[in-house]
Order: sequence, then structure tokens, then C-alpha cells
Amino acid sequence: MTGVTLISTGGTIASQHSEAAGAVVAELGGSTLLAKLHDPLDGIEVRVEEFRELNSFALTLADAHGLVAAIRAALQEPGCAGVVVTHGTDTMEESAYLADILVAGDKPVVFTGAQRHAGDPDSDGPRNIADAIRVAAAPQARGIGAVIVFEGEIHAARDVTKMHASRTDTFRSPGLGKLGEVDLGEVHLYRHPGPRRVVPDRGLVEEVELLRLALGTTPAFLDFCADRGVRGVVIEGFGRGNAPRGFGAAVQRLNAAGVPVLIASRCVEGRTRAVYGGDSGATTLVEAGGLLTGTLPGLKARLLLSALLAAGAGRDEIAQALARA
Repeated sequence: MTGVTLISTGGTIASQHSEAAGAVVAELGGSTLLAKLHDPLDGIEVRVEEFRELNSFALTLADAHGLVAAIRAALQEPGCAGVVVTHGTDTMEESAYLADILVAGDKPVVFTGAQRHAGDPDSDGPRNIADAIRVAAAPQARGIGAVIVFEGEIHAARDVTKMHASRTDTFRSPGLGKLGEVDLGEVHLYRHPGPRRVVPDRGLVEEVELLRLALGTTPAFLDFCADRGVRGVVIEGFGRGNAPRGFGAAVQRLNAAGVPVLIASRCVEGRTRAVYGGDSGATTLVEAGGLLTGTLPGLKARLLLSALLAAGAGRDEIAQALARA
């Protein structure tokens, strides 16, 4: 018998319509979700741990770090082959990425959820949970790190993002594709995500801000961050990592104040690179002290920076971690 621990955190998968609230709210625990499964899980014993009953848009960084600690503790229990986390889809990719960079070892950590709430007669939750449990128990899943299993597909936490607000096939890995799939209960892996880079877990620094650029955006927010004592900033720039005029000087001011600035791309595919010069092309931003994130998107670069700052990393260590990530 293979042991899997199911950690429930709320989200749409644990939600149903509340007459009192007049809306869909998270209120179902993991044991209730497990009882709703349609498929038998032959040869798998599931232990349930209740973590939170919150929609993922209400989770804080402290909650996410607490979830990482719960995952780590569950994996250390004798007989546990892997962990499944039921989670809201809004921030699932972020919690999954945190688990990927903070939880060591080769046991799989599988996140899943639903786009249709538990009270919906066509809810996708039961099937997703069953598929996720099978992946967590599969010997071939060892070493793949944290993943999201959704609509029969397996996606690496590093690569995956939520692409659609409501469709059940919302999770995709742009430019890279899925790792594998679950087909009629069978787990198939087609590629490996590559070596994982685990960061020492010393907590998370909450004072890391993310700015997505648009046509004509001013750098005033960066000066606001400096005045408020923000510890780090991630900028989602245009294309290869470019910005409107004035950002080069603002990045230089933050860098001089000891505040690391990471430059990601707002594009869903491709990598940042110092190609363009001018006032605030990526070349200028790098000369001002900005650090390019490569293919790592802004949402996940923010989490990586938060963990690195908590671990006491300096600018050179942050640059090295980005190169590995």
C-alpha cells in the first residue's frame, strides 16, 4: 500500500454556494473532498490534513510559507510517498513554485484544484484530486519536484501558469509544454523538468513588490518603494526586459540604496536579454544594476527574491540563483 498525504487549503475545489453569504465560499475540508471521489484508488492509502479553508486570493505569504512547512512535515512521515495539495487556482502556481524551491527531496508534491465549485453537478474537482493522488503515488514521479495536475495534465511548477479565468483546462506551460498526463488512471511522463535548485528556507521577506509596465508607465512607483523601505522590486518589462524612459535612473537609485531590482518580461514566452539600449532598454537597466530573470516570470521571480532575501543573500548570490533558476 502506497501512502499519500492530502493537504487541503480551500479554494474553488472546496467551495459551494452559501445562501447566507449569497456567493460561493470555501467551507469543505479535505475528508469531504476525498469522500466525493468517483474512482477507486486501488493500492493507495490517503491521509488527510486540514490546513486552511480559504480561497487562494485570500492567502498571504505567511500562509504560503506555513503551507510549505506542512508539506515538508508530511513528506517526512514514515510511509509517505508524496503529497497532494488542494488549492485555489488564482494563486496555485505561486504556492507550487514556493514548494518547488523550498522543499528538498525527490518525493513529488502535487497541487490541484477545480474551476467549478464542489456544489456544481459538473465539478472537475473529484477527477483532478484522483489524478493528483495517482501522480503523487507514482514511482516515476519521484524527482520531478512540485507540479500542478489539472484536467489530466502534469505541469512543472517552474513553468506553469493560469491562462484562462474559468475554463477547466486553464493551466498550461507556454513555450515548454506539459511534463506528462494521466490517462484513464495511468501516469505517463514525457519529459523531465531538469535539475531543481532548492533555496535554504529561512522564511519569506514580504516587502518585495511587483510592477507590471504598460505604455507610458512612470517610475514614480519605484521611488515610492524606496521611500517605504521596500526590500526588493521585480519589474515586468516589455519584450526582452525594456522599460519606458526614466526607469534606468530609478533602478540606479534603488540599487545604490541596496534594493535589488529584478527585470522580468511581461511576455508569456521568451527570455529577457540586454539587447536594446537608449533611455531604459534592458542594456541600460542592467548597467543601472538591474538583474534579468531570463525565462522566469515576474510572479515567480518575486517569490524567489523573497526567499533569497530572507536567507541573507546579497546581490551576487541573487544573480547566481537567477542564472540557475
